[in-house]
Amino acid sequence: MMSERLAVKLPGLDLKNPIMNSSGAVFFGLEDKGYAIEETGALVTKTVTMSARAGNPQPWIINTPSGILNSVGLANPGIEAVVADILPAIHEKYKTLPVLASVAGETVGEYVALTERLTATKQVTAIEANLSCPNVDRGGMAFGVTAESAAEVIHAMRAATTLPIYAKMSPNVTDIKPIVKAVETAGADGIVLINTVVGMSLDLNTRQARLARGTGGMSGTSVHPIAVRFVYETAQTVSIPVIGVGGVSTVDDVLELMMAGASAVQIGTALAGNHQVMADIIRELPSALDKYGFSNVEEVTKTFKK
Repeated sequence: MMSERLAVKLPGLDLKNPIMNSSGAVFFGLEDKGYAIEETGALVTKTVTMSARAGNPQPWIINTPSGILNSVGLANPGIEAVVADILPAIHEKYKTLPVLASVAGETVGEYVALTERLTATKQVTAIEANLSCPNVDRGGMAFGVTAESAAEVIHAMRAATTLPIYAKMSPNVTDIKPIVKAVETAGADGIVLINTVVGMSLDLNTRQARLARGTGGMSGTSVHPIAVRFVYETAQTVSIPVIGVGGVSTVDDVLELMMAGASAVQIGTALAGNHQVMADIIRELPSALDKYGFSNVEEVTKTFKK
């Protein structure tokens, strides 16, 4: 059966297929924009912080010839609104669809408090620890660029919940291997990578940065080879599963990340241009498995031949 061919089992997550949105790509999945989230393996929420955040000064997002640069700055309504209103609405709309709640704190204590609040709702399937946002002054990527700080966050979160913890890591590092190994040792159940690559774009007429904050996170097809490399290096380093993300817009992009070592794949920027891209890829997966000689999607993971 097709459902059995596409199913993926991860720690705490039974996915009907390996496709999900990346954090922020569909906000909280409650707006009717035709993303076909109900057809995917899971919903990943917008990153939630302790207090509501308005985000960075506009403009937040600009197009470049290489992809999209964003500097949103974790805009979100804050944990109280998410717990009181948003999670119940998600549960009502999507019923049994697994929900990964993305969180980010300015301190280790905030990561713990967010974890405790979300765990208590019993409406979250897993927690994605955002250790990699490049667009905030405190927290985010600051925790994910060294093994010590990343491990400290995950260790503290692990003590605060029995839910699976997936650590979302940054590509803006010299060597990802010691960092993901430290995160695994600290108690993470899985790794998600990559987040955006720090970049910058200048207006030649004004001689100023096109983004109000100056730098931003680059996403889109140009970062896909970078994501493949990071997924491969991570999968060779840790024994916990990897969720790949970065520049995915086709079914072949999905299979490439899975061959490199991913067990599931998140899609972000491509949704802006094609709201149906996740549904399209899910529909195309069986034929792609046949084309490349796989009986089911789980067989694809780590089949790269060095």
